[in-house]
Amino acid sequence: MLRNWSIALLVLAIVLAAGCGGGEGDEVVNRWIAPRWTDQGCEDRYEEPLTTAEDMAGRAEAYARVDITPDLSVLDATQKQVLDELVAAGSIMDDLFRVQATPCYDALARAVADHRGEDRAALQRYFAINMGPWDRRMHHEPFIGDQERPEGANFYPTDMTRADRDKIASGEADLDGLFTMVRRDADGDLVAVPYSDFFGPGLAQAATHLRNAAELTENESLRAFLEARATAFETDDYYESDMLWMDLDSVVEVTIGPYEVYEDGLFGYKAAFEAFVTVTDPEQSAQLASYKDELPWLEANLPLPDEDKNLDRGAESPIRVVDLVYSGGDTRAGIQTIAFNLPNDERVREAKGSKKVLLRNVMNAKFEQILAPIAQVVIADDQVDLVNAESFFMHTLWHEMSHGLGPGKLVIDGRETEVRLELKDTYSTIEEVKADVMGMWDILKLDAAGRDYFAAGIDRKQPVTFLAGMFRSVRFGINEAHGQANAIQFNYLLDKGAIAHDPETGRFHVNFDRFLPAIELLLNEILVMQAEADYAAAEAMIATYAHMPDVLADALAKLDAIPVDIQPQFGHYPDM
Repeated sequence: MLRNWSIALLVLAIVLAAGCGGGEGDEVVNRWIAPRWTDQGCEDRYEEPLTTAEDMAGRAEAYARVDITPDLSVLDATQKQVLDELVAAGSIMDDLFRVQATPCYDALARAVADHRGEDRAALQRYFAINMGPWDRRMHHEPFIGDQERPEGANFYPTDMTRADRDKIASGEADLDGLFTMVRRDADGDLVAVPYSDFFGPGLAQAATHLRNAAELTENESLRAFLEARATAFETDDYYESDMLWMDLDSVVEVTIGPYEVYEDGLFGYKAAFEAFVTVTDPEQSAQLASYKDELPWLEANLPLPDEDKNLDRGAESPIRVVDLVYSGGDTRAGIQTIAFNLPNDERVREAKGSKKVLLRNVMNAKFEQILAPIAQVVIADDQVDLVNAESFFMHTLWHEMSHGLGPGKLVIDGRETEVRLELKDTYSTIEEVKADVMGMWDILKLDAAGRDYFAAGIDRKQPVTFLAGMFRSVRFGINEAHGQANAIQFNYLLDKGAIAHDPETGRFHVNFDRFLPAIELLLNEILVMQAEADYAAAEAMIATYAHMPDVLADALAKLDAIPVDIQPQFGHYPDM
């Protein structure tokens, strides 16, 4: 009982500290940073009253509040205590990400909390959704003040010169390290600060929560992962814990730490903190597990020269269908994740493949709130009934499966490297195009090969649901990796005649006979680009196709009454 009370007090303390600002001098996120690395010159930055965008209410209302409260009746009292500890650790990841995303976050959070304009409630809500002052679905335009978002967010100094950028790109002194922040030393020189140093107080506290959970749990695989991940927070070496995460077999699961590089728009080098606390559906996960056995066949049949195929990559690739209990950090900012494919460490992928996790309750909410209503507006009358939740689920699953296929590690002129490092700032967009297109290709190729995994008519239902899904995703903004990737696919498929627009009705339809050939052609271009580490080709594809044609803009204008995305309300942890 005493332990439960102490956990409750700790969670309450985090909640009170993590609100949107507070009294003068409060430190919302800086308490988790080593004092010598806190942002300087923030005290006077927001002394003047804030100027805000005129349409704050409309921006906030574009995100529908959705209750995310899964049934936890399958858990016993101990498992619920484990959840408490994992959520407490996840809330710290939420704060660490705010540091990574926004310079001088604390000062701005206090100014937002003190704002007294008529748009106060909408501003505070939208600031929380975006975890900063830049609109994540509107090309990162500022909705507070007029300061442009630094390309590298807060991973790098905001006063960098061209020489500084070249030094970082060269990889000198680990400045390009995945788990380092770049700052200036006392002499003004750039230094790489390991996350374990920069975020020392926060990671130490998060490690304590993970070790508490490890002591509580009766699941050996979860205990092993939590202990290893706690150690990783202290050492910046995530390999062992990533390997153990692949072997997790627990109803209560957690994905926690620095993973994706989307937030670093300058180089795509730096990993952002995030957390998913979930409850697994073992039965549905088992039903889907047979898909992983198809990965070697799919790799072997990719539209790519054999010498560039990754035939030795690990194929364990576990699949989890889960319900989300809590999320924090990178995944909670702006558009909400419906599935993920981790880890990103190519050493782990080579040995074990990667784990695909589908957030069932989030996915269902998005289909009901967003995708189904969009289809009623933009899809041709004779095809709209083909849009269905199962196809949405299947494409999401195979999108994540596809992140683990195709080129990964490379050898260029005798130098070992990775696609991620060679494509730099273009990587996130190009990789999302690959996963989207390959996910569609996977399903259609398996169906054509006679596999009996899919419902009747999948060859028609899947393409039309995919078409409707592009309208959903491109609304995220074509300056964001996922939205930009969907703009590329839309324009490419429109150019090839795989999808078509009816000017009389303003609606779109799929030309089924052209669809798979166009998908395969685009997939080939992407895979060759990655295999050859062709940065110029990646830039050219983005420049050519990542734009908003009039027919797409006109269609999107008809969707204003439909939410762009959801804002999750975690019923089991409402204040976190």
